[in-house]
Amino acid sequence: QVRLVESGGGLAQAGGSLRLSCELSGGTFSTYTMGWFRQSPVRDRDFVAEISWKGGRTDYAASVKGRFTISRDNAKNTAYLQMNSLKPEDTAVYYCYGDPEGAAGPRRWGQGTQVTVSS
Repeated sequence: QVRLVESGGGLAQAGGSLRLSCELSGGTFSTYTMGWFRQSPVRDRDFVAEISWKGGRTDYAASVKGRFTISRDNAKNTAYLQMNSLKPEDTAVYYCYGDPEGAAGPRRWGQGTQVTVSS
């Protein structure tokens, strides 16, 4: 069964950086489009970023563009979200997801990781 395990959340100061990781097991990582959503108590779950299964296409929410970078390492079955210039409004639980190529199966979700940015 496909499983996503996230790591890398924590506490950062405004202007600081964190890197999230999302490792996929039980499936062929290179055929999954990967991404992140985030959710806070005051907002619905919002799209953050996505990278295509080939890695040639990335997409970002306007609120994080220029500050966050999504990448993937197919040899390590892992996607990364590098978050720079963090703001207090980036505080949320971040959930990674994986979509198999050609919608060959359901979207998979990670367990979520807390990111807290202090001002």
